Amino acid sequence: MTHASHMHNGRLGLSKDGLPGWLDPVVHAVETVEPLQLSRFLPPTNGAGRQSAVLILFGEGERGPELLLMERAHSLRSHAGQPSFPGGALDPEDGDPKADGPLRAALREAEEETGLDPRGVQLFGVLPALYIPVSGFVVTPVLGWWRERTPVGVVDPNETARVFTVPVADLTDPANRATTVHPSGHRGPAFLVESALVWGFTAGIIDRLLHYSGWERPWDREKQVPLDWRS
Repeated sequence: MTHASHMHNGRLGLSKDGLPGWLDPVVHAVETVEPLQLSRFLPPTNGAGRQSAVLILFGEGERGPELLLMERAHSLRSHAGQPSFPGGALDPEDGDPKADGPLRAALREAEEETGLDPRGVQLFGVLPALYIPVSGFVVTPVLGWWRERTPVGVVDPNETARVFTVPVADLTDPANRATTVHPSGHRGPAFLVESALVWGFTAGIIDRLLHYSGWERPWDREKQVPLDWRS
């Protein structure tokens, strides 16, 4: 039996069975966090916005817990070169956005972008949907445990520059943390890891997950990293 596809009557489900103990604080955070604790940008109440999903995949690496990230191709029109979680817009075949649609979309997009084998993934939680005003996306973060590791890498160089994992220990290291300042004046958390600057929506979710999981370590919020105007 594959643990990934907890199917019930053809619907994809979540399961917390057999998760490693170190994920307990994350599970608790996912179950208790309120939408406004994650972001001040929440989906429009009128239902506007393009439904999408991202996969927040926790694995066990050589240096302990780690997250799967990808860097978008530098030739793309939007968010070029920006590290992000695998993900994208829901397709009609993903099904109901209010049911298991986001789960299917997160796994499908991760497979398309990184070559991830979804059968090795156990989905265990979903965060409240958030809104990205600049692109009009309503994003549902889906959390998974990489129960059976499979090779991942760039599938389409036109879409993705690289696929990599980041140890949680590096994300919580105060030396790797900073505040980005966008030309618009907007400030947000950032992580300098794996020769990448993780910022924006992705960094915001990582920052909140670390915080509410109790993994956050004190860091210097005055340390600033300027953002290129094109970003």
